Order: sequence, then structure tokens, then C-alpha cells
Amino acid sequence: MRFHKALAVLAAGCAIGVAHAQSPAPTLVRVIAFDGGWNLPIWAAQRQGLFETNGVAVQLSYTPSSAFLVQSLFDGKSDIATAAIDNLVAYQEGQGEAKIPDNPDLFAFMGCDSGFATVVAAPAVKRFADLKGKTLSVDAMTTGYAFVVRELVVRNGLAEADLTFVRAGGTANRYRELIAGKHDGTLLRTPFELLARNRGFNELASAESLGAYQGTVALARRSWARDHEATLVGFMRAYRAATDWLYDRANRDVAEALLVANIRDMTPALAKQAYDILLADKGGLTRDVMLDMEGIRTVLKLRSKYGAPAKTLTDPLKYVDLQYHEKAFGKR
Repeated sequence: MRFHKALAVLAAGCAIGVAHAQSPAPTLVRVIAFDGGWNLPIWAAQRQGLFETNGVAVQLSYTPSSAFLVQSLFDGKSDIATAAIDNLVAYQEGQGEAKIPDNPDLFAFMGCDSGFATVVAAPAVKRFADLKGKTLSVDAMTTGYAFVVRELVVRNGLAEADLTFVRAGGTANRYRELIAGKHDGTLLRTPFELLARNRGFNELASAESLGAYQGTVALARRSWARDHEATLVGFMRAYRAATDWLYDRANRDVAEALLVANIRDMTPALAKQAYDILLADKGGLTRDVMLDMEGIRTVLKLRSKYGAPAKTLTDPLKYVDLQYHEKAFGKR
């Protein structure tokens, strides 16, 4: 009897082994992003196993700057990036700072958020006028949210010559340098504006005042996407499932814990505030992960105004491909 039982256990184990052998291993996807709360869907998908459920395994790394991020896609060190669509447009139009091949093939396939961008200044700077003669830091001079900062400066009564713009890399680094007193103001994205406010720094203006704006997108090279369509679709499905999971208020405690675990200086109290912004019913992370065409037009208007060499840019469809969204989720 024992022998028969052992055989049964062995047979069951073999069956399990065969099942595992027949299940393909998840495809590794190397994702590069800026460090910040907008990565919640990636962190949640990793924690909940949603990437593996959709046939992918994500290796997430953080970039020090937009130039480094774009370069990594062309060096073959990253497959997918999440960044401001303005970066993509800049490099497609020959207005970026990093050296990349001629005729680049970057495109956006998924919309993630509207930016969560706020100009924050030192405790002594109460309004834009107080920035006159002072320094304001940006990621790079010609990409990311640099033109958002320049437009907010002008709209609030200062000329660009009234202050000095300095390059300081990604949001996390700009936050650290602002806190250290290296600059008088910068643009921060959630939750870093909350961390700064908690230290007595002042919020001067938000990108929301510019109207519809497409902030973070998921982007890749068209050549990579063509060769890895199933992987790209799996990544999109997992990302959207994670966004749905985050918006389920029953998961709020876990979402807040992810913020505390992944962001330096984050506290449980600040995580609650960050959750309310990142997962607001209006203005939070993009639930259907669709690209915002009107928001992209705003990006193009700012780039047409401030970009160099000067170009008039009007067509959002030049920088996106919606076929992957349809393949992942069906027709809208």
C-alpha cells in the first residue's frame, strides 16, 4: 500500500514537473524610468505577480536624466522606458541633448499620467517674483518638463532672463539639491513636492494651469516593438491591471506601503497624501492607459514655442502608435 502511495505521489510530482516544463518562462523586459510615485503601477504589478500572469518579467532601473534614459534605448540596455512624451518628441525632432542615431524610431504606446508637476521653491521664495536673480533647476535644458517650467515662469510675470536655469537631472536628484540649498526652485513631481512642502518649501504653480497635458508615457523603439509584440502587449495588460488594482480602495493600505518602501524620506502620513493625488478620481494615473491627444498637442505647442532648432509641431499621431492598445484591450 505504501509503495502504491509513493508511486501516486511520484506520478503527481512528475505531472507537476511536466506542467511546469510546458509553461514558458516569462520574457524579461528591461524597463527604465525616473524614480518617483508614478511608478506605482509597476511596483504593484511586480508585487501582485501581474507581469508574470501576462508572460513577462520586469527588471526596473532608474535613470539619472532624460538623456541617459533615451541613450539606454539605443544602446540596447533597455527595452521600454517611461518618461515625459516631450523627451520622445525632442529626440524624434533632433532637439535632444544625447547623441543618438539619425532617423530615430521612438514612439509612445501607452499613456500613464498628466505629469503631476509643480514648481517648488525655497522657504524664502513665496512667489515667482522672488525668483528674480535666482536659480531654477530642470532635468535637461531642452527636454522633459523644462518647457513647462519656462512657460510657467513667463505666465507668472518673469522674463526668462530674470533668472538662471540650471541642469540638475531627474526629479529625485532635483529634490535633493533643492533641499540642500543648491538651487532656489525646481519642478517636482508627486510625491516630491509633498516631501518638500513638509520641510517648509513653497509650491508656486502647477502644470495643471496649462490645461490638458500628456506627461508620462511608455515608449520604445518601433523596431523593438515589431519584434516583441506579444511582450509589449503583455506589459500593457499587466500595467493596466495593476492600475485598476491600485484604484480599488480596498488595496489602499498596500499601495501606501509601496510608496513608503520605494521612496526615500516617504512617511506613512505623506504616503496618504501622495495616494490621494496619484490615484485621484480626476487627474490621477491614467486608468485606461490611453494616450491623451489633446494633452500631446499642448506638449507640441510648448515645443514649437521653445524648442531649438525652431519647428512648428502639430500632429500627435507622428509620435504614437495606437495599434498596440487595440491589440491589448480591443477597440474603444
